Amino acid sequence: MLLTLWKLHGPVFTLGAVVMVVTVTLEGPLPVYLASVAAILLGIAMRVTLVRRHQTPRRGEPAPEPLLLPAPFTGRWQALNSPATKVPSHVHSHAQTYAIDVLYEPEEGPKEPPFAWLWPVFRRPERYPSFGRPMVAPAAGTVIAAHDRRRDHLTRMSLPGIVYLLLEGLVRSQGAPRHLLGNHVIVDLGDGVYAVLAHLRRGSLTVRVGDRVAAGEVLALCGNSGNSSHPHLHFQLMDGPDILTARGLPFSWRYRDDDGVEHTGVPANTDTFTPVAALPHTAPSASGPER
Repeated sequence: MLLTLWKLHGPVFTLGAVVMVVTVTLEGPLPVYLASVAAILLGIAMRVTLVRRHQTPRRGEPAPEPLLLPAPFTGRWQALNSPATKVPSHVHSHAQTYAIDVLYEPEEGPKEPPFAWLWPVFRRPERYPSFGRPMVAPAAGTVIAAHDRRRDHLTRMSLPGIVYLLLEGLVRSQGAPRHLLGNHVIVDLGDGVYAVLAHLRRGSLTVRVGDRVAAGEVLALCGNSGNSSHPHLHFQLMDGPDILTARGLPFSWRYRDDDGVEHTGVPANTDTFTPVAALPHTAPSASGPER
């Protein structure tokens, strides 16, 4: 019951903020103003409590072993916000403790436009090589969530754009997870493991809730939807189907760096890498990360 209430932190906070603005603007009664302050503080407290529940590992617990999975894409990519560099790689909220962002970085062909300090403030996502790259299932499983209606917005790769992104992210975080994830797919891999692929291209999903997918099957294309600065894939594993209450799980990939050296793990921030061809694979096993 309490967990269900904690998930409502966004509406509680937003209601308090709206009432406060209206009360101050119209010089409303003091009790209403105090009630709005209480709602804001309650919303913050509910969010903090929920985020603390996400923390992995909890104090006194051993860190979970990474699950070895094929990467859900092919080609040469660059890692950002990687758990190999720091944990949490993003934040504990929304089971993002071990999440990673990756950008397509082909050795030949068009490259990403450089970060602009002032101009252009925004660019079209089609100018970025990640946009439209196929995203595949990392293992066999069942689709439990598939959202495909969020627009692919302009990029925020400039100083004013990043400021806008931070303010936009604050607003998005008060709503449903799809406002942050954008178009996304969640796949139940079995044994309490769920894979999330987010910021996908609108209209590109090839699966629906309830579909059974095979390892390597195309799920969608990379896009720029949700809380995204520019086209990229956001990937994470979690231990439950509800992203608001689940905890993040670590994972590892087999990949080759630009020197041709093969690794098992997760590439660090700014490392470029190419996934090694996937081995025959089934859903994660409870006996350990290697299968």
